[in-house]
Amino acid sequence: MTTDIAIVGAGPAGLLTALRLHQQGIRPTIYEVVPELKPLGVGVDIKTVGTAEIDDLGLLEEFRAISVDAVDSIFFNHYGQEIYAEKCGVHAGYVHEQRFVHRGRLQMLFFDVAVERLGADAVKLGARVTGYEQDADGVTLHISYEDGRTDQVRHDAVIAADGIKSAIRRQMFPAMAEPHFSGITMWRGTTLMEPFRDGHTILHIGDPHISSMIVYPIANDFEGTGKTLVNWVAETNGEESIEDWNQTGDISEVIPLYDTVKIPFLDVQRLMREAREVYMFPLIRHEPLDGWVDGRVTLLGDAAHAMYPRGGNGITQAMIDGRVLVEQLVAHPDDPHAAFLAYDAVRRVPVNRIMLNMRGEGYEVIRRIVAERTEGKPFDDIEQVLPLAEADEIFSTYHALVGAPRPGRDAAEATGFRTAEVEVSR
Repeated sequence: MTTDIAIVGAGPAGLLTALRLHQQGIRPTIYEVVPELKPLGVGVDIKTVGTAEIDDLGLLEEFRAISVDAVDSIFFNHYGQEIYAEKCGVHAGYVHEQRFVHRGRLQMLFFDVAVERLGADAVKLGARVTGYEQDADGVTLHISYEDGRTDQVRHDAVIAADGIKSAIRRQMFPAMAEPHFSGITMWRGTTLMEPFRDGHTILHIGDPHISSMIVYPIANDFEGTGKTLVNWVAETNGEESIEDWNQTGDISEVIPLYDTVKIPFLDVQRLMREAREVYMFPLIRHEPLDGWVDGRVTLLGDAAHAMYPRGGNGITQAMIDGRVLVEQLVAHPDDPHAAFLAYDAVRRVPVNRIMLNMRGEGYEVIRRIVAERTEGKPFDDIEQVLPLAEADEIFSTYHALVGAPRPGRDAAEATGFRTAEVEVSR
């Protein structure tokens, strides 16, 4: 079996893939550009299929300890009128939970477990992979360090999980290296506050023609305060800026856009004003690739399919990437190129489909539909604007698209979406 495998990137996707390899008796080497990993970022929404992947690694209880169970998902227009609501995870009959978590805390969980299981020397920090060369027997990675040193290392195969600015993807597809600004800017922040509603609800708020907001809790009794750390994201039209998840921003221009929103249990303007931190991120459009493989090198996660951070799909789909990739390495033990091609054949087309769907807002489109049908005004009866049957169909189609058909809609649900994932991939 191919055992000398390099993983470029120690984000959640790279670390989870390393743990998947370890399950199969393979000890990969991980190269990460930052000299010290820190729990940076804000919240992520881990869907049921993602929780299933974490459960398979034996980390479900550890994951539960740092995250919040999702119970309800509620959609509101720009006046705070309820449009639609659905239950989440096990509360909707799924096999696994949907959970909200701070991205940095999830990454550190995976990192700590990777160091424990693989050994500290398996993770090379402060090592920037700048490119590669390969021949019939292996791959040579070019590495640079902060002190100016350079190195070349040899491996049998390489998995590039080096994110939205992947150097490996840039080398594989130089003509598609430059992404395009969508015209939309995301403002992401966290606020420490008393729990809203039941402390387990995700809110989708606003008229997309003006601004959209997503709000959900990511840690209860945060650091012993008795309060909840709440994650929120607001989208507006904006000017292009650098593609950097950790770029700080000023939310003052966005707050007045929510003057009309009146939700009894949440003051969204106060939520933004009292943020502990605010990050600004332009929605950048990376075009779908028509291949993820170059010989003994393959892409995974954001490096393969950087998508708009909507619907909790980016990190969840990267988790599935890792499982499928390792399954194919086991199925093709002496031929990493064949394994990578088989992984590409299973994953690329359905993930590209999700990627394109996220550009069209996914299930968030119901708020746009309501705004257009009401001409941006309050409604008297939502059933006359967006009938429940129509909304249900939108959501059922979406959940099936991302590999988690609603319980009762597909017999594959009982297997924890594994069969469902394959069916959707075909």
